[in-house]
Amino acid sequence: MEFVCAGDPAVSLIPYCRRCTVAGLAGNAIAAAAALGLFLANRNAPRAQNIRRVLSEKLFVFGVPGFAACLSLVGLIMLAKKKFEGKDVENYELLFTCSQFIAWMSVSLVCISGPWFEILYNPIMCFCWILKILLEIPHLQYKLTLLKTMASFLEIISFCTATTFGLFIIVAAVVRQSCNRRKVNSIEAPLIVNDGKAGGEITDIVCDIGNKPFSFLLCIRDGAISVYDMGKIKSSILVKKDHDLWKLFTFKFINPIMDIGITRQLDFTDLLELPTELTANSCYDKLLSSWTAEYQNHQNKSSLLRAMSRSYGWAYLRLGLLKVLNDSMSFVSPLLLNKFIRFLQQGSDGMDGYILAISLGLTSIIKSFLDSQYSFRLAKLKLMLRSSIMGIVYRKCLCLSLAERSRFSEGEIQTFMSVDADRTINLCNSLHDAWSLPLQIGVALYLLYTQVNYAFLSGLAITITLIPINKWISTRIAGATEKMMKQKDRRISCAGELLTNIRTVKMYSWEKLFTERLVERRESEMKHLATRKYLDAWCVYFWATTPTLFSLFTFSIFAIMEHTLDAATVFTCVALFNTLISPLNSFPWVINGMIDAVISSRRLSNYLSTPEHHSSELAASADLLKRHCDKYNEVIHNPMAVVLQNIFCSWSTSSISEPSIILRDISLQLQKGLFVAIVGEVGSGKSSLLNSVIGETHVISGSISSCGSIAYVPQVPWILSGSVRDNILLGKEFDPRRYEEVIQACALDVDISAMARGDMSHIGEKGTNLSGGQRARLALARALYHNSDVYLFDDILSSVDSQVASWILEKAIMGPQLMQKTRLLSTHNLQAISAADMIVVMANGLVRWFGTLESFLATPYSIMSKTDSSSSTSFSISVKDKTPIISHELSTDGILEIEDDSVVAYEEQKDQVEAEARKEGRVELSVYKKYATFVGWSNVVLIFLSAFLMQASRNGNDVWLTYWVDTSTGSNNTRFYLVVLAMFGIINSFFTLGRAFSFAFGGLRAAIHIHASLLENIISAPVCFFDQNPSGRILNRLSSDLYTIDDSLPFILNIFVANFFSLLGTLVVLSYSQVSFLVILLPLWLIYRKVQFYYRSTSREVRRLDSIARSPIYSSFTETLDGSSTIRAFQKEGFFLERFIQHVTLYQKTSYSELIASLWLSLRLQDLYSSVRPVWPCSDQQTVQLLAGFIILFIAMMATISFHSSSLVNFGTPGLVGLALSYAAPVVSLLNGFLTTFTETEKEMISVERVVEYVGIPQELQGSESPPRRWPTEGKIEFEHVTLKYKPELPPALNDVSFLIASGMQVGIIGRTGAGKSSILNALFRLVPICNGRILVDGIDIARIAVRELRGHFAVVPQSPFLFDGSLRENLDPFNTTTDFRIWEVLEKCHMKAEIESIGGLDIHVKESGASFSVGQRQLLCLARAILKSSKVLCLDECTANVDNQTALLLQSTIAAECKGMTVLTIAHRISTVMKMDNILVLDQGKLVEEGNPEVLMNQRFSRFAQYAKASQM
Repeated sequence: MEFVCAGDPAVSLIPYCRRCTVAGLAGNAIAAAAALGLFLANRNAPRAQNIRRVLSEKLFVFGVPGFAACLSLVGLIMLAKKKFEGKDVENYELLFTCSQFIAWMSVSLVCISGPWFEILYNPIMCFCWILKILLEIPHLQYKLTLLKTMASFLEIISFCTATTFGLFIIVAAVVRQSCNRRKVNSIEAPLIVNDGKAGGEITDIVCDIGNKPFSFLLCIRDGAISVYDMGKIKSSILVKKDHDLWKLFTFKFINPIMDIGITRQLDFTDLLELPTELTANSCYDKLLSSWTAEYQNHQNKSSLLRAMSRSYGWAYLRLGLLKVLNDSMSFVSPLLLNKFIRFLQQGSDGMDGYILAISLGLTSIIKSFLDSQYSFRLAKLKLMLRSSIMGIVYRKCLCLSLAERSRFSEGEIQTFMSVDADRTINLCNSLHDAWSLPLQIGVALYLLYTQVNYAFLSGLAITITLIPINKWISTRIAGATEKMMKQKDRRISCAGELLTNIRTVKMYSWEKLFTERLVERRESEMKHLATRKYLDAWCVYFWATTPTLFSLFTFSIFAIMEHTLDAATVFTCVALFNTLISPLNSFPWVINGMIDAVISSRRLSNYLSTPEHHSSELAASADLLKRHCDKYNEVIHNPMAVVLQNIFCSWSTSSISEPSIILRDISLQLQKGLFVAIVGEVGSGKSSLLNSVIGETHVISGSISSCGSIAYVPQVPWILSGSVRDNILLGKEFDPRRYEEVIQACALDVDISAMARGDMSHIGEKGTNLSGGQRARLALARALYHNSDVYLFDDILSSVDSQVASWILEKAIMGPQLMQKTRLLSTHNLQAISAADMIVVMANGLVRWFGTLESFLATPYSIMSKTDSSSSTSFSISVKDKTPIISHELSTDGILEIEDDSVVAYEEQKDQVEAEARKEGRVELSVYKKYATFVGWSNVVLIFLSAFLMQASRNGNDVWLTYWVDTSTGSNNTRFYLVVLAMFGIINSFFTLGRAFSFAFGGLRAAIHIHASLLENIISAPVCFFDQNPSGRILNRLSSDLYTIDDSLPFILNIFVANFFSLLGTLVVLSYSQVSFLVILLPLWLIYRKVQFYYRSTSREVRRLDSIARSPIYSSFTETLDGSSTIRAFQKEGFFLERFIQHVTLYQKTSYSELIASLWLSLRLQDLYSSVRPVWPCSDQQTVQLLAGFIILFIAMMATISFHSSSLVNFGTPGLVGLALSYAAPVVSLLNGFLTTFTETEKEMISVERVVEYVGIPQELQGSESPPRRWPTEGKIEFEHVTLKYKPELPPALNDVSFLIASGMQVGIIGRTGAGKSSILNALFRLVPICNGRILVDGIDIARIAVRELRGHFAVVPQSPFLFDGSLRENLDPFNTTTDFRIWEVLEKCHMKAEIESIGGLDIHVKESGASFSVGQRQLLCLARAILKSSKVLCLDECTANVDNQTALLLQSTIAAECKGMTVLTIAHRISTVMKMDNILVLDQGKLVEEGNPEVLMNQRFSRFAQYAKASQM
């Protein structure tokens, strides 16, 4: 049949009208077929959901198709009437109208008789309906060219009805819940849902993925959803690639986690399972094998980069191919845009416009998929590298001896893990960008040349001029950053010292001192941060103004050269400018990133190339088996346990000068089964000798060998953060019988029974919630449990009282478990020396004498181990002959710190709750207000105002360009146009500068005020706050959270504000240039609102989990640094490496889940504005993508219709269309950036949330009165019915204690561990508030005195000696109130003058925590500090515990002489310490049970003091 186009004789229109009508007919047929097909597929589905829909939804679903069907019927009747009347009506018009009527009737019938909810909201239906609309557009265009008003009006009404209905079903499919069985508030719905029961508790959901069934179970209880068999689901997603190709492309395998994230708080068990290649263990093994091969080939010149290349080089090169393809796609859109605008300018007919419009959408969706896949695979590679480097750095920490490790500071090693690892893996970004950016720049410049000839060189000249400026700025920023990081390290180191020793700092009243030290370092840090921020502001300014300047100069020169600007040229160039500016600005940063990565990799290579400890357990399996066989034969046949032959040892491998040698010409042969006591004065080399046996020192010459396994207990016990049992087992299998024997031998059974959870009670970081004696006994129990061949004990008896020491000596060291073992004990304990089989005397790093006890008594060295002349006979008493006089007392009264352990038990539970608790949901508005207050409200207003005006001027610049190209017909007004364009550029430049610098100023102001508030609140917090919160948790606020607030938060907030106003300006310009855009604005807002809610709910929780998962890595690393020598001695390197790998695996899981969630959002936001799918999608999400891609397509189609040669409707000029399309293209990245930065801002604000949490912590009760300047003048102390509780729920630590200490008296406080001795000092120094009674000093109630002034008037020597990082003079006289002569005088009396003179005098630098001195020497220096203070009240807490007996006697004489007229309170474990005191206070279970002169009490047979003296074997 011949078709003739009605009403138009033009032959040229005949083929076109046929094509238009046939396309529309096909669209109607597809829609009708889809509706009927889905109706048949779902005919048995329950219709209960139709009833539950809201009334407005039902009216729309039934009303719109009915109205459209009636409209089509009217049109069909009108055509039939014309045909009947004999008028010219073509058959294809009848067919098109009939097909339109059938399509609408099909939808109406489906809605009436079928489950319309399942049919209309199906993605297939959504896709087919959009296809129907697209195919009807040519028919609409044809109708508008006929110039028939009624026909055009009816066609427009019909098309708008179809478009509105299509938008409705798409938005409803996204916003509404997909089915009643999926209670999750999700926009991700399954394609086909089976016929499960609607109200069942357990629902089986089946999705069709890749044309194959995929099912999982959801259990819905109380509104919460549990996903069962999650591991299998995740495994199938990640492993069965033939099933999951589409999910890998769209990242839909994160959907189950995001579903959970919007219903409840996520937990670690909810996270994605890692792919095999991402597991920390496989990554570690892969890089370790490469590094081992590298080290074998190059030794000290090994390169970590070469090892990384060997492991991951090929995968990285493959990524380069993907990046080439991705970058190439970036230039397709500007070319298509040029073609499309030229098509509009020429007013061409035909299908070319539609093809170009669809091509724009297809290009964008391909680009977004390539982008997301490149980002995904690059991020996966970086995750693999991060876990690999972390693993080998940790392994190196396990394998390096203390001597080898001395080449690096502890802070430097921690920096390897936290900073250098991240910098090294950032090389992955920089290397590909190094070739990609020049390629992008070259292609963009060539395309610019094709558009404006050589005019682009002017804009390029401006940009190139800015490159060296940016390079100079970046160099200055790098320098400022390096200096800032050094100051930050100093500040964090000082803060760590403060937090670790906070109890001692408060007793010294040094809060002001440390505050000033921290503030001084913070000011230096802020000085460099300010330099960096203001330089950053210039960078932001140049970056933001470069596009405006580029366009201004390029178009100005082009116009001056008498070329005519048209829309195609202008907007193609604008698109190319945007493509060009980013690579030009990024290139200097890429170079800097590469330099930083290379430097960090060299630092890591240097560290990893350091020679390792010879007895590392981390050898290859064959070597390990051989070593075990050799050791077994050696244990059986070798009679010697430890052999040292002419050894010279040093603590440093870098220096072997005479002063650095700690052990000289030592030769010892120790047989198996011997008990060896190593004695000597403070600093004689006892600990160094034990460390040399376990291989921790650098052997300059000679040889050391040991036979069998070794157990080591250091002088400062190493306690793990974990349960009591974990500390004892240390990875060994649990043996109940041996475990019970060990805890009884170490007198831990009563301690454990008093804990709330027994041996599963949590022990805090470094054992902070245990007493010193408990820590020592716990470390001893660990050694005993491991049943080793050789035991090394470093002065473990000094931390416990004499009774407990006797018990440990008899039941543990001399007990049946160790009777046949070799034991080396460094000690000052008389009982231990008298019980030893051999005694080794050390002095100045030399073995002066060794032999048996009988020989020892005849030497002059025996005097150093005697307490007084009358006690020399005590050596002749063998411990083996003594009766265990304390056994019954230990088992009845107990030896533990009752009050402290009760606190431990209570606070351990509380601490665990606090560790698990975290904020839920969105960051509260009050947090933002608090940050705005820190920034300053006036500055906030200035920031927003400048950002708004900056964006307005930039949009005005583009609108003016549009006006220019649309109105200019010649070159007469060129100067006028250029002047206005330049004015817009200047205004934009001014407000850009204002925004950049106001942001920098506001961020700095907030950083200063937040740190000041945080420091003030933390340092004024009560001691109980620090007991409940580990120092690492508090330090996290002062380090990483503050770093975020200083640097990351202002940066991301700046971008967020810029994106917000840029997006606002874009929407305004789009609405101005294309009014039709307003039609789809509301649906888009609904979709975006849903997407951001769906994503943010999960991303917040994953970020919080990521922060929590990161903490154990650094805590474990710090713990390992502290206890590496113990770990190596026990040969537990493998156990700790495995534990660390588990921590890293958890961190990998959180990072991987966060990555996938971010890519999920990124892909959808890009596709939301640029995707058009030519094939059927698999879920409602892809319907969303179709809807989003409709935006660009919609604008392009409207422009095509508008510029048709005979169209009645005009949607704008070519300039406005070009403006709309150029703004629609970057709207993809703008919306992506807006929601991403909004989410990232919320994540960064979590740091403010965490800091604000600590700003509001309770403060110490201060007191209001200031005491007299020289108070106390007498030193009279009176306790009146004092009761002290550490917690209201706990029994009293001091129970109705009353006593009077007269002025100038020296009083000893004794009692078993836990009797309440330290609580006396806690009450006196108001570390813990008393709940009853009062304490008077010189008649003044101390509760009324300002707490810091109170403590400042007392002198104290704490149980744990504390020296801070600084000069020795600062440590002894921190407030500079004493002369050097007086300091030397006191040092001489404390027997430290000679030692200090030999190492450099008072100006020597004391390392952190006093590591330059032994523990005993630190105690002597603390005593000198207390004497220098000249207070009338001096408190000594076990100040001679770690010195030998002879030195202790001399010190007691010094105290007696120097402290005449002072009131001295001494807490002592050694009875000899208090024998010459004026008075004795005996405490038991918090009560004062005995008081009196020690000589009088000794003569009373049944006195407590006499029993203690007898038990101590005086």
